[in-house]
Amino acid sequence: MKINNYKLFTLDKFIEDSLYNKKYGYYMKKNPFGKNGDFTTAPNISILFSEMIAIWIISFWEKLNCPKKFNLIELGAGNGEMMRILVSTFNKFPKFQKSCKISILEKSDLLQKIQKRNIKDKNIKWLNSLNELNNFPCIFIANEFFDALPIKQFIQKEKKWYERYVKFINERKLEYIDLPFNMKKFEKKIKFNISYKQKFIEYSPLAARYLKNMTNKIKLNGGGILIIDYGYFDKEMKNTLQAVTKHKYSDVLNNYGNSDITYNLSFKLIDKIIENLGSYFSIFTTQKNFLTKLGIIERAEILSKNKPFSKKIEIYSRIKRLVDENQMGHLFKVMCITNQKKKFKLGF
Repeated sequence: MKINNYKLFTLDKFIEDSLYNKKYGYYMKKNPFGKNGDFTTAPNISILFSEMIAIWIISFWEKLNCPKKFNLIELGAGNGEMMRILVSTFNKFPKFQKSCKISILEKSDLLQKIQKRNIKDKNIKWLNSLNELNNFPCIFIANEFFDALPIKQFIQKEKKWYERYVKFINERKLEYIDLPFNMKKFEKKIKFNISYKQKFIEYSPLAARYLKNMTNKIKLNGGGILIIDYGYFDKEMKNTLQAVTKHKYSDVLNNYGNSDITYNLSFKLIDKIIENLGSYFSIFTTQKNFLTKLGIIERAEILSKNKPFSKKIEIYSRIKRLVDENQMGHLFKVMCITNQKKKFKLGF
């Protein structure tokens, strides 16, 4: 984005450019994961997280009556750690492995290179678009994918709606500005009443497009979507936009292109979008409930057996970080979306 003095950009355009500009976008130029990066994701905390996801995927495949060919697609694979463990786990299930065609949708060329180094599986295909998928049943996995997509913000003031913009005063000085917005026209475009009982709205047009594409695939070929992300279940939306630099929160308008910009998903809004797209079954819970119901504690007990005390402490401290209500256990939510005919409640 070429910055001119006093130029205005919608918030989602600002986020898009800050994160994904090919020259200086945050995700396009650096590896943000781990101690030396800006944040750590669940697959990098414990391999047991990815093992639980593998169990869920295999069980869901069985629910689909074990199709001889199906697509497993990870949306935004980070540094490839989760897929690395998934592939390793799938090797223990030959029938499943033979049926599974793995693809990764990744926008960042840099992260693609990191993923290929980490996973080391020549059979995995990297996609530029979901349109490249064939007509097999699809299981989509989105772990911390949607929170990295650009969002718009709308604010109600004195019963009138405004859209948030970012104003560039100069290279270093940026500020928010809210401009009048025609909400009725917008709701006609997206085909549902998003402003009902709301005073503040966060909405990602790109996320809505992904959900539409994925549900279309499910409608035609069968399958489902598993979403794991920061989020909340409240009906009333709120301002959750934030930036993270070196594992600490920072100002969204500072460090343009050098910090992660993210937000907490409104799972009620996702549910509303899905409801508007057709007859789908959706269910959600907390990460704590999901992982414990899949057996992560029991798996930790097996893994820690005959291990030195220090190793046991490490295993359980990592699990605690994933499931503790005061850590990631309640902060992260999990959602499953399937055909009405293939309701699937494992983990929920």
